[in-house]
Amino acid sequence: MARVWIEDRANHADYQAALGKWQEAKSAGAKRQQPGRWRVRWYGPDGKPKAKTFGKLPQAEAEKDAITARLDKGSYRDPKSGKAPVKVVAEEWFGSKRKIGRTTKRDYRDLLDNYIIPKWGDWQVAAVQWEDVDAWLTALETNPGKAGRPLGAARIIKAYRVLSMVMKHAVFSKRIALNPCHDHELPRPDDEDEHIYLTYDQLERLALAAGDYRLLILTLGYCGIRWAEASAIKVGRLLVPQRRIRIVQNYTDVSGHLALGPVKNHEKRSVPLPRSFADELGSLARGRRDDDLLFTAPEGGPLRYANFRSRVFDPAVKEAGLEGMGITPHKLRHTAASLAIAAGADVKVVQLMLGHKDASMTLNIYGHLFPDRLDEVADALDAGRKVALALADASLT
Repeated sequence: MARVWIEDRANHADYQAALGKWQEAKSAGAKRQQPGRWRVRWYGPDGKPKAKTFGKLPQAEAEKDAITARLDKGSYRDPKSGKAPVKVVAEEWFGSKRKIGRTTKRDYRDLLDNYIIPKWGDWQVAAVQWEDVDAWLTALETNPGKAGRPLGAARIIKAYRVLSMVMKHAVFSKRIALNPCHDHELPRPDDEDEHIYLTYDQLERLALAAGDYRLLILTLGYCGIRWAEASAIKVGRLLVPQRRIRIVQNYTDVSGHLALGPVKNHEKRSVPLPRSFADELGSLARGRRDDDLLFTAPEGGPLRYANFRSRVFDPAVKEAGLEGMGITPHKLRHTAASLAIAAGADVKVVQLMLGHKDASMTLNIYGHLFPDRLDEVADALDAGRKVALALADASLT
């Protein structure tokens, strides 16, 4: 039996009964849709029977051909599956996120609850079109949010990406054929996302102004590790003779509680440690257990970002004369990257140092800092050409 076929219902009792009621209603002047005589029947990939009825044979034949083509190409979607509400698909997608960190998962939850589900939750997933998503992006940019002002560009971009991942899940689960979140023009990132690059002198002044936390500032500014990673460094992972720090874990703040977990993207790595302050870090670690934290709060225990910013970092920025630059502990990563590139580090080294997922991400962020080597290429081509010309001249004489 063919996978898709057309059934003529002209002699079916249920069709004749429906046709009689329709004719009676028509005679009485009532408007009612004529029952469909032609039924397209098929078995879906799940083996279950499906059916759709049409009033005219050409319509049924066109549908039969379309379903056959989709089954042959593997692009078939059950029409009923597209009726699932977006909120159902969103929860399925969220529940499938098994490898992301706690902070990222909390952020996804916040975006779903505040921007995705309130807008799209009751929509059928197949009903969401490209133009609907575009209108939503415009509304996020212009309509006041909870704080009484339009949503920032960075937050809009994150909300859009979460919706896109939900819709991608709908494609994978064969509810829709195409993701409506593609090729949208997104807002420019906010000014607060701009990179800050300190000079050696500025970094040293900032570290000196941080007092007891001078070595922590130097570690952030020269090694390029994230704040959450630096606050989780344990004594046993400081390898002074090898001039390395092993980055294995980080702290995340989950509803006010610090939790120790794997590093972002699960990218465990070793970062280079300048010898000029490696020995000082060794002195800081001396006499302590391998499992102790290298950098701690004044009374022990892990450092909290908000406390460190207000009590140590921000006052140090002011004392070092760096106010107005927008410098934060996290943005010291940019300084580390810029200094490493200026010192001759290639993109792969910088990627490994910063813990980026791949080198393309590093190039996207810091590509403009790498020196322009076009003159070197031109000089090398000149040298090769001169050799070729000399050989050509010699062969002619």
